[in-house]
Amino acid sequence: MAFHPNVRLRRREIGAAYGFLLPNLIGFAVFTFFPVLAALAISFTDWDLLQAPRWVGLGNYRTLFTDPLFGQVLKNTALYVLGTVPLQMALALGVALALNQRIPGQLFFRTAYFMPVVASTVAVALVWRWIFNYDFGLLNSFLYMIGVQDPPNWLGSTRWALTSIIIMSVWQQVGYSMVLFLAGLQGVPQQLYEAAEIDGAGPTARFVFITLPMLSATTFFVLVIGVINSFQVFDQALIMTQGGPANATNTIVFHIYRNAFQFFKMGYASAMAWVLFAIIFVVTLLQFRYQRRWVNYD
Repeated sequence: MAFHPNVRLRRREIGAAYGFLLPNLIGFAVFTFFPVLAALAISFTDWDLLQAPRWVGLGNYRTLFTDPLFGQVLKNTALYVLGTVPLQMALALGVALALNQRIPGQLFFRTAYFMPVVASTVAVALVWRWIFNYDFGLLNSFLYMIGVQDPPNWLGSTRWALTSIIIMSVWQQVGYSMVLFLAGLQGVPQQLYEAAEIDGAGPTARFVFITLPMLSATTFFVLVIGVINSFQVFDQALIMTQGGPANATNTIVFHIYRNAFQFFKMGYASAMAWVLFAIIFVVTLLQFRYQRRWVNYD
């Protein structure tokens, strides 16, 4: 039975498409999919990398949810997410609105705000560690100049350490969200603003009833990505505070790192990693569930 030429052509095109996808699929399977399944299996064992894994079933998960330190780590991470994401989004939107106008040096300012995004997080954290230094840091020197006699011990205080990391993270991540908001702003039809202005709408009304609804899809994307990234904060806590003082900046990923590569509790660390995955999955699922109420895709 002879095949129609179009059928042969379609099969060749499908074969070529799978040929192009195959290297990526192999890389995904080898470096992501199978390691994730292996981590799930390891989470049910007690393994220190030296001896053979010992099956403990749900023992790691029971230990995890009765460990007060994990509760503190989870609280720290939640506070970091709640402190970073809304502030970052608000600042990014404000900067995007300002840089969407025709101002002198527009390209320079856009580049300057985006530079921290592409800078090494380790280098940025080291610079901010110097800025927050209690004795000779730039921030406390400025506070002394304006009359503050007892400035905070930013990185050495359980009250201010997490706040310091939030400030540094917001500064570094604003540029990324700004670029996304700029793209969204440039997609808003100017006719809507012109019509609203003719009808007598002021700047506030135009922002509330035109800009925000038209940016809802972009805002949703920035929110989802920001929450996912914030739950995985690691470099800042490692470089700036080592999780201290008194575990005040110990986050989930940093706690996983310490248990896996310092204490060699691979099973316990794998269990924490899967709990983190479950938390991010549930939070993201809820965001997608309720985005229909406020996101406009028209």
